[in-house]
Amino acid sequence: MLRSLLLTASASPRCKGFVEHSRLSRPVVARFVAGNDLDQAIAAARAVVTDRFASLDLLGEATVHRAAADRTAQSYVALVHRIGAEGLAGRVEVSVKLTALGLALPDGRGIALEHAREVCAAARDAGTTVTVDMEQYPYVDATLQTVRELRADFPDVGAVLQAYLRRTEADCRDLSGPSSRIRLCKGAYDEGASVAFRSRAQVDGSYRRCLRILMSGKGYPMVATHDPALITFAGELAEAYGRDRSEFEHQMLYGIRPRAQTTLAATGLRVRVYIPFGNAWYPYFMRRLGERPANLAFFLRSFAPGGRG
Repeated sequence: MLRSLLLTASASPRCKGFVEHSRLSRPVVARFVAGNDLDQAIAAARAVVTDRFASLDLLGEATVHRAAADRTAQSYVALVHRIGAEGLAGRVEVSVKLTALGLALPDGRGIALEHAREVCAAARDAGTTVTVDMEQYPYVDATLQTVRELRADFPDVGAVLQAYLRRTEADCRDLSGPSSRIRLCKGAYDEGASVAFRSRAQVDGSYRRCLRILMSGKGYPMVATHDPALITFAGELAEAYGRDRSEFEHQMLYGIRPRAQTTLAATGLRVRVYIPFGNAWYPYFMRRLGERPANLAFFLRSFAPGGRG
């Protein structure tokens, strides 16, 4: 219930205005979002890659104007050029949301595909890779079809699959062929029971089944979870299927369980940190509050007398 309320609030202009303009919320937002501009994002990535890897995400989604989608694509091209120029391409990639590239516009799939091709070509020239984020259920088919088309020219394009969707086991089998890169996460949106598992036990069970498919396959699994039990399970599966530590990776979000991230990396495992940045942080921030009670408690404490961000 609380998660649903927070996800509803993520689309509320009134709540958005309150959170964005409250000086008390800024230190809390800074825990989850690396900054507003490219320089801050690069600085955050540089700090992370001393022992881990990074994926930079320019925040923004559901673009409703073609000009805005064009600007987002240009910003991503500039981002990957900067990653290359800074010598970070071996450890830093980018994540993109197709609605930020125009998917929600009329004739949006063609627009988003055109923009994604531009970003992927720039990333290839810079020596890095692109992962296509997953969004709300109505965009799943269009997103996965776009990934398939991109992979014809850019076979290392990553796809994100959400374990809480009932269809995801089949998508894992379909998309995880040789050289594929699949990021498996639990899922951050509030979808109905007809298309998504609703209980934690169901989602965890689906995650385990999906991860087994990926680990037993020929692609490169990206295990995106902060759940200690699932992290342990991933290691057990990797050992059972004879995977070297270079043949899969763990992924965690910027600002969440940072000690666990560095501890995993210290054991020799590959750990990638998803680093969001940009001005359009509000929906992302609210989804992070909805995922874990500890995140929400941290946020609410900042508004208490003597609270801290």
